[in-house]
Amino acid sequence: MKLATLCYVRSNGRTLMLERGKRPGDIHQGKWNGLGGKLDPGETPEECVIREVREESGLTIEEPRLRGILTFPAFKDGEDWYVFVFTAEHFEGEVTECAEGRLAWIADEELLTLPLWEGDHFFLPWLFAGRFFSARFRYQEKRLVAHNVVFHPPAD
Repeated sequence: MKLATLCYVRSNGRTLMLERGKRPGDIHQGKWNGLGGKLDPGETPEECVIREVREESGLTIEEPRLRGILTFPAFKDGEDWYVFVFTAEHFEGEVTECAEGRLAWIADEELLTLPLWEGDHFFLPWLFAGRFFSARFRYQEKRLVAHNVVFHPPAD
């Protein structure tokens, strides 16, 4: 099982996205995604997302907000992936070059026109609607074959 984070950094109606394409054999090759990566041993999801966004973009995010959890059964090499999904609207620094691909600020209304994983078309609207979710996306040969979601009410 792999634990990871995914962050959508937002500012002025735009979201910072990563077009993956610099690493040979990258399962995300040619796809646009938020920023993130695997948790290090002993690291909290919040610590991980702050570290990953800084490593991939040069930005230091503040107050990342957990928006949902994604489960990807047997996603890569037969392993299940559990991904903590965050948004961040407060950050410091300037965007730098990324070793994993090209970073770009994309207008929010254009996000769903990018080459994304099929499941992103479902959860990105949930993410930006402010609904906390737990969803499972099952892929076979990089194609979405099933998905389901549970929405949680806001905390009192």
